[in-house]
Amino acid sequence: MRTNQLVSLSVVLGLIAVAFGLLGNGATSKVGAPDVAGPSHAPTDWPRGDKIVDLTHAFDEQTIPWPTEIGFRLERGFDGVTDGGWYYRANRFSMAEHSGTHLDAPNHFSKDGESADDVPLARLIGPAVVIDVTAQCAQDADFQIPTEVFQTWEREHGRSLADMIVVLNTGWARFWPDKERYLGTAETGKPAVAKLHFPGLAPDAAAWLAANRKIRAVGIDTASIDAGQNKTFGTHVVLCGHGIPAFENLTNLDQLPAAGFTLIALPMKIRTGSGGPLRAVAVLPDVATAK
Repeated sequence: MRTNQLVSLSVVLGLIAVAFGLLGNGATSKVGAPDVAGPSHAPTDWPRGDKIVDLTHAFDEQTIPWPTEIGFRLERGFDGVTDGGWYYRANRFSMAEHSGTHLDAPNHFSKDGESADDVPLARLIGPAVVIDVTAQCAQDADFQIPTEVFQTWEREHGRSLADMIVVLNTGWARFWPDKERYLGTAETGKPAVAKLHFPGLAPDAAAWLAANRKIRAVGIDTASIDAGQNKTFGTHVVLCGHGIPAFENLTNLDQLPAAGFTLIALPMKIRTGSGGPLRAVAVLPDVATAK
């Protein structure tokens, strides 16, 4: 692993703490903000003032699954005062791996690809960029993002996409949780797959990013990295074949800058899993502390 890819243990622990325990219900949080009831929850070595954006849809009865899969189910367990006198609550949940904001591990479309528990952390945490294709997608619900879009982005921003987590902002998150608008159909079952309409990454562009830029991962705010009307899941095949994970059903991408932030996408560590629920956040450096 190259030196510039190493992530210090203290920072990783801080990221994990933020991703899984320190965010409230809002889309953003300021690291280092004082807690009225006590000291700051921020790790001591975390740059104070950095902004955290939650990129994850909450999992509930409105979570949108793939048409052939089950949705998120929460079974309420005990909720009340126990015989011992203390309050206690515990529930159970079930869901498809590929439902809501989730990870596509390489073994999802590659027999020998890494499973959810084997995806390297360096692919799940790292520098990220946002490619804004909201205008194109507003004109064409079946838009497949071509290679030219990424080449144009590099020219306009004066930087390479090499070794980046590439996030695709199609604007589709605004339709969540309206299933018909988000997927193109509210129907379920195998016949519904042919009626899907949403944007995605073109297979040839996926191949270019994998071979020429060796990106870490790809994220998108739609139900699939492949466009809804694709017939062969070519983008999945290319990315998974190169060991590149995908993060699907992201949200709040309109709150991110084009570059200069860190993305953390930590999935449930399901052994041999092809994916799993994901808590994804973006860390945006405060202008003052970044100098």
